[in-house]
Amino acid sequence: MTTPAAPPPIPRVPSIDAFRGLVMFLMLAEVMRLWTLHDAFPSSGFWALVAYNTTHVPWQGCSLHDLIQPAFSFLAGASLPFSIASRKLKGQTFGQMLGHAVRRSLILIFLGIFLRSMHSPRTYWTFEDTLTQIGLGYTFLFLVAFASRRVQVGVFIAILVAFWGAFALYPAPPASFDYPSVGVPADWPHLYSGFLAHFNKNSNLSWAFDTWFLNLFPRQSPFLYNEGGWSTLSFIPTLATMMLGLWSGAWLKTSRPPATKLKGLVVSGLALTLAGLVLQWLHVCPIVKRIWTSSYTLYSGGLIILILAAFYAAMDLRGWKRWAFPLMVIGANSIAIYVMSWTMEHFVAESLSIHLGKAPFAVLGPPFEPVLLGIGVLLVFWWILLWMYRKKIFIKI
Repeated sequence: MTTPAAPPPIPRVPSIDAFRGLVMFLMLAEVMRLWTLHDAFPSSGFWALVAYNTTHVPWQGCSLHDLIQPAFSFLAGASLPFSIASRKLKGQTFGQMLGHAVRRSLILIFLGIFLRSMHSPRTYWTFEDTLTQIGLGYTFLFLVAFASRRVQVGVFIAILVAFWGAFALYPAPPASFDYPSVGVPADWPHLYSGFLAHFNKNSNLSWAFDTWFLNLFPRQSPFLYNEGGWSTLSFIPTLATMMLGLWSGAWLKTSRPPATKLKGLVVSGLALTLAGLVLQWLHVCPIVKRIWTSSYTLYSGGLIILILAAFYAAMDLRGWKRWAFPLMVIGANSIAIYVMSWTMEHFVAESLSIHLGKAPFAVLGPPFEPVLLGIGVLLVFWWILLWMYRKKIFIKI
């Protein structure tokens, strides 16, 4: 009696893995503090551009740095069709897969809270960081993945329209609103007037929700505002961003010709980017990452899909893969490097300074010292990840 052959594994899409590596690299690149070079060379247009794209914009707009969190969320969605297919091949039932999705959601939420609490004297209950935002929406994403495409599109549109409508219906701050009491200078140049005032920093629906919700948890002092304007409710449009990833992953998983897949990515990416810009140009909804507005969901999602299209064209269509190996190493252990960046970055930087001294990092002058030290930290992290990659140690949730 012959044993039935094991089903072939679900093929991976190299461009998705490499893109994940790029996203994690951009997150790690904060350690180089490249934006400080604009302070050292204020007349340099190049360093001004670098500074803009290595920091978050103050409110409206979107830099390269502002694409890291939505790209991470998008990729969580893009991986889901492959994960579901793999689990089905292993004979898992819907209930077993749902249980895994719920566990993953809880782990992501509490891991995010744990990391955010590292320098706090007690648990710091916060839900606006990348892991908790993905965790809050992941189970819903899993359930939506089993719905028909028509239902999925309906859910996506409902999220964006309802989220925008909730902001529009929440009362706009009056002219006498005390912005300094919520951490916003009265003369802050990024405050809106007219209809767009519904989306002003720390005076909008998401801020009001957090002043109630976050105070339900034990805190050192009452929550009054988030200094950066980040909010818990952003997990709702983040779910829409993950759905864009879900559709992109499902599209790349099909048996269509690679050229057709690339064309689909480019067309959808351009359409989404333009849609987000039009909503801002018409003063319907501004592009603001910190409260993850509906226009930001469309705009950032479009840009992310276009970046994925570039990776797909180079790696899957042209077959140029060797150049992406360093990124593949990083992308293969995204959770590991995320945790390492929170827990080991300071330790590694101090150790390099102790054992190598200041001289190797000061050779280009004081402005470049944090940059070179950051590069040293990145190299140490990458060598750790390379060792894990070669030993086939992959930390997954």
